[in-house]
Amino acid sequence: MGKIQPKTLTLLGYNDNMARSIAMATIAKHCKHDSQEQIVRTLEDVIGRPEHYLNDGVWAQLASVLMPASAPAVAYGLRDTPLPYAIYGAEGIGELAKQQMATAMRLPVTVAGALMADGCDGYGLPIGGVLATVGNVVIPYAVGQDIACRMQLTILDAEPDFLNNHHERAVRALVEHTAFGPDGVVPSRPHLPLFDRGEFRNIPVLRKLREKAIRQLGSSGKGNHFVDICEVVLPPANALRLDGGRYLAILSHSGSRGLGAAIAEHFTAIAKATCRLPRQAGPFAWLSLDCEAGQQYWTCMELAGDYSAACHDIIHENVARALRLRPLATISHHHNYAWRETLGAGTAVILHRKGATPAHSGELGIIPGSMATEGYIVSGRGCAASLFSASHGAGRTMSRLDARNSISRHALMKQLAERGVTLIGGSTEEAPLAYKDIRRVMEAQKELVNIEGTIIPKIVRMSNEL
Repeated sequence: MGKIQPKTLTLLGYNDNMARSIAMATIAKHCKHDSQEQIVRTLEDVIGRPEHYLNDGVWAQLASVLMPASAPAVAYGLRDTPLPYAIYGAEGIGELAKQQMATAMRLPVTVAGALMADGCDGYGLPIGGVLATVGNVVIPYAVGQDIACRMQLTILDAEPDFLNNHHERAVRALVEHTAFGPDGVVPSRPHLPLFDRGEFRNIPVLRKLREKAIRQLGSSGKGNHFVDICEVVLPPANALRLDGGRYLAILSHSGSRGLGAAIAEHFTAIAKATCRLPRQAGPFAWLSLDCEAGQQYWTCMELAGDYSAACHDIIHENVARALRLRPLATISHHHNYAWRETLGAGTAVILHRKGATPAHSGELGIIPGSMATEGYIVSGRGCAASLFSASHGAGRTMSRLDARNSISRHALMKQLAERGVTLIGGSTEEAPLAYKDIRRVMEAQKELVNIEGTIIPKIVRMSNEL
């Protein structure tokens, strides 16, 4: 039989007197036959994920006092008709994505919206959706589960012909210095000041996630996440202020790993408990930034953004070092995030981009195609109608299930061979045929961005196919 001392509760983060009292009473009543290790493990889980225990027969009372303070539950209706919004490449966007965007535009807190040319259905806000809400509310699922998913491109001091003599070195660099999926771990992970920040001590959901975040540092997600060694072609005059020509580069796409997913799950549960919406709009539950839960979500989102950026930096540093090449320029940006911005007439808003690239005037971005088609370096044109945004890729034409059932591994490898692309891992779910024609997508958003350079995949590293 395990026994828990008050000092142990303090070490686990139970600093509130009421929570400590309830915890001790619950342990005494219900945990007489549990080991100390079992009790500690449960206490860690309850303080890290109290929303999962709100209906638990044993731990519900403790979970309720551990939940961030928020406004009482309020039921909200929807506008009778959606606010108007700009849509780009509408002919290539499915009806479900348009319906999801229309629902978002009926929210009483919505100010403006736009749907990018790579739009496809998601959960709540469609992929490619951009949503501006009044300046004191944030919608966790309009940011998405993979908080701070981002692109990063590092241009190196070598031409693509480098691969003619060092192809195996490049393959080895990706194999040895990248890792994918929930168990992915890279060999070289520095300790970052990020993990010493007060948020990891003061916010229960983060305290439980710290060790996992340290373990996954520098790794990438599954699905459409990748690390490429690619060719970049720059015209003589370009926004990067590099000489025109052909360069070798590293391109990566991933987010905040298990850290971001857990943050999204935790605060979405809180939002749904306090913001009651009609069933079809349920995923759009919001948090007020004037309450503790909203403030904590924003803090956690920003921390997940810093963590995601650190993961990309580590990947690029390790791969460049393994190639023995020097970085010349780097471009990076989030595309699953929320920003405080100001729209016309000085309206302060929270701008959510779920799978959309920031594209303010002159702002550099990256829009990839697929593992066998070109992508682009772009600069924003500052289009107000698109809420200063552009697509974050080509966008899917097939679901992952349809792609897996209709595209063979043989057909995928044949197409890659024809394009001179080496694939490490990967899945038919991410085959080029599962995506829209990137050139049509770029044509549909030519008023949103200028093309500053072309990215051509050469060696693509993705999660291994199951």
